[in-house]
Amino acid sequence: MKNKQATPLSFVGALTLAFVPAYVGCRSETQTTEASEDTTTQEVAAVAVQQEVPVAQTSGALLHTGQQVLPVAIQSGMVLASHVEPVTPVPQPAPAMAPAGAGVNVIDLAICLDTSGSMDGLIDSAKQTLWSIVNDMALVEPAPVLRVALLTFGNDGHNAENGWVHVDSHLTTDLDIISQKLFALTTNGGTEYVGRVVNAARADLHWSEDPGALKLLVVAGNESADQDPTISFRDASKNAISAGIMVNSIYCGDAMDNLAPAWREVSLLADGHFASIDADNGMIVIDTPFDEELSALTASVNDTYVPWGEEGAKGCENQWAQDSNNMHLNNDAMAQRAMAKNSTLYVCSWDLVDARKAGQVEIKDVKREFLAKELQGMSDEELAAHVKAQGEKRSGIQEKVTAVAAKRSAWLAAERQKRNVDDSKAMDRVMRDAIRSQAATKGIQFKKEVTAPAVPAAELEPKIDGC
Repeated sequence: MKNKQATPLSFVGALTLAFVPAYVGCRSETQTTEASEDTTTQEVAAVAVQQEVPVAQTSGALLHTGQQVLPVAIQSGMVLASHVEPVTPVPQPAPAMAPAGAGVNVIDLAICLDTSGSMDGLIDSAKQTLWSIVNDMALVEPAPVLRVALLTFGNDGHNAENGWVHVDSHLTTDLDIISQKLFALTTNGGTEYVGRVVNAARADLHWSEDPGALKLLVVAGNESADQDPTISFRDASKNAISAGIMVNSIYCGDAMDNLAPAWREVSLLADGHFASIDADNGMIVIDTPFDEELSALTASVNDTYVPWGEEGAKGCENQWAQDSNNMHLNNDAMAQRAMAKNSTLYVCSWDLVDARKAGQVEIKDVKREFLAKELQGMSDEELAAHVKAQGEKRSGIQEKVTAVAAKRSAWLAAERQKRNVDDSKAMDRVMRDAIRSQAATKGIQFKKEVTAPAVPAAELEPKIDGC
């Protein structure tokens, strides 16, 4: 039942990300030496392999709906397509929770996924849904503090004493950690205790104490919701809403079958929303002529990050790793990630540019031994100037990302309308709709998405390097 991903085509020539040099550049000389001496350290490297791919002249858009593929308009001839091997995630601790300032919306979101043997498709959908949700949350005004947690259940590889429930990541603002954990998931087993995972999310996570915070839990699975002999899902849902946590349930099956009513009740008892999806066809992916340009821009923006502190190297490496993982998934995932990295919700505490902007550290307090070798000899004034210059460079790239993303959104809107695409059963759509509806109950408002005017067909012709 595994969801097979169609291989996307390259639109704007080859994108070759220098992953191995980039990872090396993430570490200071001290950290590089320590890593080479530690034989248990996991290598993180991705190799971009260029392949010549013959492309037939077709029309339309490349559309993935599970295993469905429709063709895309592109020049006849040869293009270079970049294939990037998936990356082994780097284990990282969850960062400390940052307090929200006055008037700032706090959104806590716990994602609970069934990782029993039949749920590969659900996991693939969740990998991509993360960045779609982040991009939607970026439209909230004023910009919120978004924290995401990940729990898994129904996996025989988990501890039986916990009801086969595992907290993969506590609530964190570091979205790359959530992506890392999603790509590390494997299916196994099992016995799916919905009541147990809802209860664990309520009790074990450190939810915001802000009375105005939007606290949401999404639980998705495909077996009976009423299997837990210890904790009834009814009690778990009632306890969650008593703690101010709304529970949304996603049933990976037919909304009319005999298991669906219990899944509806999971959400009904906690002021949530119910949806049913096909786990093996849970995403609609349309490749656009703008995806590869966004991929190139997001690779270039990585060079503006300045790792600092003991976790700087790990954070930097994981940023590149998640770029690689999402590129390997499909073009749309990479484009969604590129746009998410451009938002105010993508904040990296390991980056000196973000840390200075947040008032997290003073330049005089930065330990030089954890900086890149070329920065270690800088004076406070020189380092401050370097950080400022990197921030300005990042802003310039982000302006380009914003412009390309607006064109992409306009193109996609027109393409969906032309093809009469129904995404009502797509995981990202049902989660976005539920979150928006529940955000309204807290007075949280979304600004209108910025899109560019319709792009003339002539501007959509693929460009190949050297042509």
